This record gives sequence, C-alpha cells and structure tokens, in this order.
Amino acid sequence: MTLYLIAFAGGLLAIVSPCILPVLPFVFARADQSFRRSGLPLLIGMAITFSAVGALATVTGEWIVRANQLGRVLALVVFGVFGAALLFPGFSEWLARPFVRIGAATQRRGGPPTIGGSLVLGISTGLLWTPCAGPILGLVLAAAAVEGGSRGVVLLLAFAAGSVTALAVALLAGRRVFQMLKQSLRAEVWVRRALGVAVLAGVVGIALGWDTGVLARVSLTPGSGATALEQRLVDRVRPPEPPQMAAAMADGPAMTQGPAMMQGPAMMQQGGAMMAASAMTAQGRGAAGSAEGAMPALDGAVQWLNGPPQTRDTLRGQVVVIDFWTYSCINCLRSIPYVQAWAAKYKDAGLVVIGVHSPEFAFERDAGNVAKAVKDLKVTYPVAVDSNRKIWNAFRNQIWPAHYFIDAQGRIRAHHFGEGNYQESERIVQTLLAERNSGTAASGFVQVAAAGAQAAPDLPDVRSPETYIGYERQEHYASPEELAKDNDERYSLPARPRLNQWGLEGWWTVRNEHAVLGTAPGKIVFRFHARDLHLVLGPRKGGKPVRFRVLLDGAPPLDDAGVDVDKQGSGAVNEHRLYQLIRQKGAVEDRTFQIEFLDPGVEAFAFTFG
Repeated sequence: MTLYLIAFAGGLLAIVSPCILPVLPFVFARADQSFRRSGLPLLIGMAITFSAVGALATVTGEWIVRANQLGRVLALVVFGVFGAALLFPGFSEWLARPFVRIGAATQRRGGPPTIGGSLVLGISTGLLWTPCAGPILGLVLAAAAVEGGSRGVVLLLAFAAGSVTALAVALLAGRRVFQMLKQSLRAEVWVRRALGVAVLAGVVGIALGWDTGVLARVSLTPGSGATALEQRLVDRVRPPEPPQMAAAMADGPAMTQGPAMMQGPAMMQQGGAMMAASAMTAQGRGAAGSAEGAMPALDGAVQWLNGPPQTRDTLRGQVVVIDFWTYSCINCLRSIPYVQAWAAKYKDAGLVVIGVHSPEFAFERDAGNVAKAVKDLKVTYPVAVDSNRKIWNAFRNQIWPAHYFIDAQGRIRAHHFGEGNYQESERIVQTLLAERNSGTAASGFVQVAAAGAQAAPDLPDVRSPETYIGYERQEHYASPEELAKDNDERYSLPARPRLNQWGLEGWWTVRNEHAVLGTAPGKIVFRFHARDLHLVLGPRKGGKPVRFRVLLDGAPPLDDAGVDVDKQGSGAVNEHRLYQLIRQKGAVEDRTFQIEFLDPGVEAFAFTFG
C-alpha cells in the first residue's frame, strides 16, 4: 500500500514539472465546459494511455535488453522517433493528429461534448504526454517491471491518477491557473528541444557503436525542485524489501542518521528512464558521535561456540563488534571474511568480535548445524547460537548481516546494516580503539581475497532479487498451476518464463518456507540476470543425499559451473546450506537456469544472487 501512495504522490508532483506543459492547452481548452462530461473523461483517457504505454514498456523492457540485432535496430528507431518528437513540436503534433481527429469526430456537431468523445480525445492527448523520469517515476516503472501483471498496472494507474488529480484541481480552478502556467511554455519548448538533441545524439552514438551506455547516461529528468522533493519522499517512505535482498544490494553510506531504509527492487534502464540500483541505507551515528544507548545483555543463547559465554561485564573495557548472521545468508557469508580479518588484526589492540547466529530458516535453529557451519567457514571468534532470537530481539535487530560497534564503556556508537562499506566500518573500529588506547590509532585496512560463495558480488550486474520458494514469502511464481499450500501437487514448468520468474515441475509439496519433492524426478527453473546463482537446499530430515543435474540455457554449465557442481552440472544435496550452482565467467546476461533432482526428498528454500 505504501508504494501505491508514493506513486500517487509522484503523480501529484508531476504538475510542477515542465513535462506536463505540452498537454495543458488541450486540458484548459475545456475549462469552460462541463467538468463531468468533458474535463473528467479527458483526464481519465490520459491516465489510460500512460498506464497502457507504461505497462507495455515494462513487459517489453527485458526483451529489449536481450534483443537480437533486429530488435536493437527497432529500438533505435523508436528512440529516434521519440527524440525527433521532442525536438520538433510539429512532428509530435503530426504523430498524434489522427487520434485527435478520432476524438474530435466523436463529439456532437454544435452540441455539448459527449463523455465518450472526451474520453477518446483524452486517450489521444495522452500520447503527447511524456512524464519526467524523476525518482518516483523511476521507482514506479521498476517496481511495475518486477511485479508484472495486475499489480504492475495498478502501480502505473496510481501514478497516472495522481497526475490527473492535480490537473483536475487546476482545471476546476479555471483559466486563471492556465494563465500562470502557460508563461512557462516558451521555456518548455527549449527544454524539449535540448532533450531531443540529447536523445538523438545517444541514438547516433549507439548506432555507430561509440558507447553502448550512452542512453543510460542521458537523463530525461529536468533539474527541478520537484525532483528533489520526490527524492526526499522516496528516501523517507520507500517500503522495505525482505532483509536479505536489501542487504544483498547494500552499497549506500556506511553511517547516516535516521531510520534504516531499504530501497525498492533491483532496477534497470527502460524506455529512456534512468532508475537507480537497489540499495539499503544504513543508520546510526559515526564513531565520533554520541552513543545510541547501552549494549543490551547477551543472554538467551542456547550455546556458545569457540569459547565461554560472553557478558557485558566480561566485555567491559574492550571495543566490541557484534555481527548478526545466519549461515544460509549469502550476504552474511560474504561479510564474514572481513569480520574475521578485523578480529585477527585488532585482537591485541583490545577488539573483541562476537558473532550472533540468529536463524532465518528452521534448520538453522539446530545448534549442531550451526557448529558445523562455524567449523566449515573457519570462524574463530566467539559465536552465540541465538536459536530463539533472544539476543536479536534485545538489539531490536531486523537485518542480516548487521554489525554493531560498541565502545570500551559499553555504549553502542554506530551500526551498519548489510554487506559492503567495509573500510568505513573498519575506520570506526580504529576510532573506538584510539579512544580506548589514548589516541594510539591503527592505520590501513584489511585486504580480503575470498573465494567460492564468499567472493565479492558483481553488484552492477545483479538484476534478480532474493526469491523465496515457500508460500509465506513467495513471489514471481510462473508455473500454470496454482500453488497448493501444504498439499502434494503435480506442477509443470512455465513455457517461457520472463526475467525473475520461476516454476516447478513434478510432484511437490509447497510449505510456508520451502518446497519438498515427493517423487523423483522434479525440476525448478528460474530466469535470472546475475553473475552468481545460489540456491538454499537440504535433504529431508533423516533422508539420503539427493543427486541433481544443472542446466544453463538447456546445456551443461561447463566453465560457468558454481563451486557445488562439476562442469557437466552434476552435484548432490547432502546437508542444509546454501549451494553455489552458477558462477558465470563471461558477459552477464539473462539466462535460464534449470535444476533437475534425480532423487526424492529435497527441500528447496530460496534463490540468492551475486
């Protein structure tokens, strides 16, 4: 619901953007006619046009990304026409003239306007309207592309409804408002022409192969106060994503004040609108700032690994880093080498690192599973097995991974959510140690060269979000059969899954957090865009290892195989954990992943990417 409200607010703000000006003459020409029969149907028609074109763009956007040479030429032609329409108003009017005539022809000669005629005229007028691609419109288009279907259309309609609501208010205010707004029309012509030149230059550059990223750097958003206001609204009210997904894309500032904000789905360039990559902004105060409060007690762990239980009293006088993690979380796995390196480098200077393992999935509550993971990952610092999330709740934590920085007086001085920004975090450790040791500060930063699933992600090429298979948080499911909750059901693969869609084949029982294969064989397919693909898997309790075979675009992965499969795609599920199945060596593009399980009893939980 929050995202729909943001979309509506963005539409309201569109009226102060220069991009609304070309349609104002059409709207205000009817200021002296019946609002119910003329103005309102016209505005509804505009909303229909925008929503239809936007929905089409979100559906075809991923096709354009992976288009063959013919598709590339057609895309360049479309952008060329768009640029010419911006540069030459007469050409833009000529494009819309047939539709305007249709709308005008539906009106009664010499009589009052009809609702149907006004609606058609509004649909044609909408073809002249190109809303500026500000932060909110970028968020709306990206979310619509990821959501797809009716939810995506509703998002676009919410934005359009906001725009026509603002226009309706202006229309009801009458000609006085139009007189104030039309003073900007002359400047708007030059803005449109400048944008047209920029778009055409981008088309020429791409056609000649000068730079495939030209259009990605051409912003169609005027630098207006409305844009800044939109950005502030998005930053304050943007709805949260599932914690691991937001953390997976974390590359925002290490420490800023205010509530933590997890931005929307991974976004991409579509239809000339520049959309920001998904990110999470961490909260907290820098190490030199005031304390956020005393460190909560570390009570409630079911077990401590790598040493005796730690308490606030035993930690008094030490600088402490608390690392909340869980062993199937890819973001946690990638941050552990840095945390381990800090523990080793600053141990003699008074730093104590404590891992708090708070589970996401049921199998991660098992202390034996956690102990094995700690050993396999070569974690040497103390780890609290927080299977009941008591320490998690004491810190009021909500994110994996999360790092809390505590000074020698036992006060939380800063914290960082998500992976990334390791130098900023290490600088805070150095500052707190310098306070403890009377100004003696360490210099330099740890150097980490992790391998396998712990290697650093290729964030610019990650366009697929963490995706859960259990029905509690399931998204983007595309098999033709409806998910049967907690019941054995036969499923079939989607014929042509779109980007980020997935499906099942075979007899599966879908539970709240995972799906269980009842009878072999069974398959899962996922259309993704990322360098790495991981899948959290495990055998049924007490079950034997489950053999599987992986295909990438219908063929063995060969050099693109992950660490848990061979080049022919063969592997086995022998314990509950995250399995790296694909690591692409070449260019990253949309690929179709398929895994076939040759034995029954496998449990599939979630896809993650890197």
